[in-house]
Amino acid sequence: MNKYSFDHLKDKVCVITGGGGVIGSAITDCLSAVGIKIAVLDISKEAADKAAKVLVDKFGTAAIGVEANVLDEDSLKKAKEEVNKTFGKIDILVNCAGGNSPKATTQLEFIEKENLSELEKTFYGLSVDGFRKVFDLNFLGTVLPTMVFTKDMIEKGEGSVLNVSSMNSYRPLTKIPAYSAAKASINNFTEWLAVHLAKLNIRVNAIAPGFFLTNQNRFLLIDEKTGGLTARGNKVISATPMGKFGEPEDLHGAVLYLLSDLAKFVTGVVIPIDGGFNVYSGV
Repeated sequence: MNKYSFDHLKDKVCVITGGGGVIGSAITDCLSAVGIKIAVLDISKEAADKAAKVLVDKFGTAAIGVEANVLDEDSLKKAKEEVNKTFGKIDILVNCAGGNSPKATTQLEFIEKENLSELEKTFYGLSVDGFRKVFDLNFLGTVLPTMVFTKDMIEKGEGSVLNVSSMNSYRPLTKIPAYSAAKASINNFTEWLAVHLAKLNIRVNAIAPGFFLTNQNRFLLIDEKTGGLTARGNKVISATPMGKFGEPEDLHGAVLYLLSDLAKFVTGVVIPIDGGFNVYSGV
């Protein structure tokens, strides 16, 4: 077997949360393409089944949809039983479930003297419930699946976890404090867990996508009426040296690298995939 290929990943078993979204679909595409068996988890069984069918039809590899709530440990344990029954022990976990909400998003970027009468549009007008839901979905929605699905890896004495972070984890963006805080927490958790599991030959890494258009951020970046960029969308493009949003396939190389034996001595890293956004000072 060519040690510089991804042939050794064939028939590995992967669980991915949030596998039906833009980022999740990009990840499952490249994993299915190299022969990995995929269990797509989603809170909606219909959405999970649909995403799995796309993989089967597109790549002819094994994939199933499994209903699971990433914030419900019992639901996750039930999902694990189904995956084990169908595919066997789990080798790879991809924590991709997440997203933002308008309820955790401020309308204004800054509080200024001129808008003190509009505090409801700032941090002080955020819904605490909305803030909690976004933080829990992104952070606890990573922690709980990891607690459940890595148990197989402990028994096998090997495995790999891939978390999905964000540019917000490095540079908190205006308007979205809950999402930024949660993604920063994922970076820290990735590093902590990498150390905790290192002696068991379980690697824990993450990718930090830059700006890819998703269902969660489209309302911030694209004007619904005109179809053009919003003021915020224009700011993003001007702050990205490559001058464009990321395409789903731009994730493939880093994902396959981190999950393969090519990275067998790599753990606890977070790789930006951002067109240079994180390193650009603006001048």
